[in-house]
Amino acid sequence: MTDTRRRVKVYTLNEDRQWDDRGTGHVSSGYVERLKGMSLLVRAESDGSLLLESKINPNTAYQKQQDTLIVWSEAENYDLALSFQEKAGCDEIWEKICQVQGKDPSVDITQDLVDESEEERFDDMSSPGLELPSCELNRLEEIAELVASSLPSPLRREKLALALENEGYIKKLLEIFHVCEDLENIEGLHHLYEIIKGIFLLNRTALFEVMFSEECIMDVIGCLEYDPSLSLSRKHREFLTKTAKFKEVIPISDPELKQKIHQTYRVQYIQDMVLPTPSVFEENMLSTLHSFIFFNKVEIVGMLQEDEKFLTELFAQLTDEATDEEKRQELVNFLKEFCAFSQTLQPQNRDAFFKTLSNMGILPALEVILGMDDAQVRSAATDIFSYLVEYNPSMVREFVMQEAQQNDDDILLINLIIEHMICDTDPELGGAVQLMGLLRTLVDPENMLATANKTEKTEFLGFFYKHCMHVLTAPLLANTTEEKPSKDDFQTAQLLALILELLTFCVEHHTYHIKNYIINKDILRRVLVLMASKHAFLALCALRFKRKIIGLKDEFYNRYIMKSFLFEPVVKAFLNNGSRYNLMNSAIIEMFEFIRVEDIKSLTAHVIENYWKALEDVDYVQTFKGLKLRYEQQRERQDNPKLDSMRSILRNHRYRRDARTLEDEEEMWFNTDEDDLEDGEAVVPPSDKSKNDEDIMDPISKFMERKKFKESEEKEVLLKTNLSGRQSPSFKLSFSSGTKANLTSQSSATNLPGSPGSPGSPGSPGSPGSVSKSTSQMAAITTKGGLVGLVDYPDDDDEDDEESLPLSQKAKVESS
Repeated sequence: MTDTRRRVKVYTLNEDRQWDDRGTGHVSSGYVERLKGMSLLVRAESDGSLLLESKINPNTAYQKQQDTLIVWSEAENYDLALSFQEKAGCDEIWEKICQVQGKDPSVDITQDLVDESEEERFDDMSSPGLELPSCELNRLEEIAELVASSLPSPLRREKLALALENEGYIKKLLEIFHVCEDLENIEGLHHLYEIIKGIFLLNRTALFEVMFSEECIMDVIGCLEYDPSLSLSRKHREFLTKTAKFKEVIPISDPELKQKIHQTYRVQYIQDMVLPTPSVFEENMLSTLHSFIFFNKVEIVGMLQEDEKFLTELFAQLTDEATDEEKRQELVNFLKEFCAFSQTLQPQNRDAFFKTLSNMGILPALEVILGMDDAQVRSAATDIFSYLVEYNPSMVREFVMQEAQQNDDDILLINLIIEHMICDTDPELGGAVQLMGLLRTLVDPENMLATANKTEKTEFLGFFYKHCMHVLTAPLLANTTEEKPSKDDFQTAQLLALILELLTFCVEHHTYHIKNYIINKDILRRVLVLMASKHAFLALCALRFKRKIIGLKDEFYNRYIMKSFLFEPVVKAFLNNGSRYNLMNSAIIEMFEFIRVEDIKSLTAHVIENYWKALEDVDYVQTFKGLKLRYEQQRERQDNPKLDSMRSILRNHRYRRDARTLEDEEEMWFNTDEDDLEDGEAVVPPSDKSKNDEDIMDPISKFMERKKFKESEEKEVLLKTNLSGRQSPSFKLSFSSGTKANLTSQSSATNLPGSPGSPGSPGSPGSPGSVSKSTSQMAAITTKGGLVGLVDYPDDDDEDDEESLPLSQKAKVESS
């Protein structure tokens, strides 16, 4: 199986009429018992797996194209092709196919492509061939009619194609074309247009090879200039010979490669510009033309890729400081076109192509090019970079992390990309949009690899936030130092919107990296300055950023928002928007509605206690009244725990295992206290720091203290907020009977004596009998009669059923 003559690539035609590469292997023919006949077998050269097993059916039409291709259809809309490395191997397999079908190996097609009608079968028996009129000027109309009448019938198309091949008819037609042009015979030129167009629709590789040869192709293009439907002829030949110039930025020594490049460019031009757009019925008639261009491009890329001397010289000149600007621009444009060509390749071929470029040092070369002043060169380099990122973002990430060990942050490739995005001079920021998309691909954890030894996500995101994030956010921070954006022109607003879009993506996908960055750098407060922008789209971007953060329902974020009063810019924007029913109005209401529906208790309390006066008159939606109701329900449960006592009694009665009978008041006290615990509250005497059985107050005296507490006329709630394990300024809410809450700020806060740090918090076994050493957020209620610490964790509602034992039993268990 090492014979190179039998080495082939297997292709299948997809729905878009493009060839998909199924793999490289070695072909053989033999009898397959399962298929009951002689078959073509292709085994992969990598692992010997079976790539193709196809029975040679007697009635299947096999086509031989370009001396190294065999194409056939196995079912409707399922075309196959074998591309041979050597002509000898193709000839050998072709002989096997023809032997099975009983055909002469000299033919290029073994069967008719489509079953013909009975009438055509009769014609086939009575007339073995198609006789063409003599190729003369006065018979061009007759020839054009013959070609047009043959196109609807597959059998007649086949006969016409064979006749054109065997008699060298195309070259004779092109000779008449010169005569018609010399005589300015417009009628004859119109007939030639119809004839040549019809020959294209015959879809025969053998005819294309004649028409696209060096001596014929320009005359074929000339015939197609005289479209009868146009009043004036087109100047395609003039464009190809005078306007379109072939530049060899690096001399190509292989004449075959050079000729193939010229041919492919001209054929592509014919397909895209010269031939009229095919109708629905004609589209499949040009499939062979698509295949011709496709295989030419594969061949060109392969030949350039194998020429190490060519690529080495290319990259050497690209990075050489002595190379003049015009030459460098030509080199970069060539590399860009080279990469664009590779997009026609199938994944396996493209993989080998980019590996070759990577080994040649394409990323260091791009880094040098992107640092230059020429905008056109940088633009082309950006396009090349986009090909690399789309192909293999992990390769780019690995490179930038390696160079970070040797270079300063300013000259890192990824920072150069960010700087070009920020400094884009295009008023519409077209380049910046493209670069932002590339950055998003690079920081997307979905395409990052994870191995047993390392995790790309952890390593790259750590690198990005340390070395690159400050470059990305620099324009945002520079423009939000005051209460309003310092620059609010359209281009700046567009740029900041792009940056916010990327930061919003990071909030959604990067968890703790972006959380630490936002809180430590106070990013959200700076972003919300943009709510005051005159550009609605930018203000909405800022709002969307905050909405994404709130949507995470993360208490770290929530405490940060409350501590910094970060709802204030949103409420101001809502009030400034007035009664206008627009996207800003709907988006802000939706944010508050989310808080209400999801019952985010901390944010609900914060919004009502600080902004209710500003929002209470909004009655065209029930969102704010719903928030107020949520808040009042929370307060009611905190202030009147007896309201839920019956529910607690019934629930605890179901779980109680001992048969003790308590006094009514004592039992009421125990159940009330338990309910407080279920709501995240722990009752602690004022002076004790550690608890044991002796420290627990007498149940009746505690009950009396609770009763005095309920009868007090005034109470104060001290909310202490703790971020990142440090004490922070807290806020004092004073409530008087019949009055509204007023918010004042305390300059400092200290731990209340006897108050535990975080009993009852989620995931910890908090209870009155134990004290946690952590310093998480807590709330303390003070009364005139004495100080009682109450630690409020609203999210503990779901743990009600766990608090079923009486208080004294819990204390005994914990003290033991």
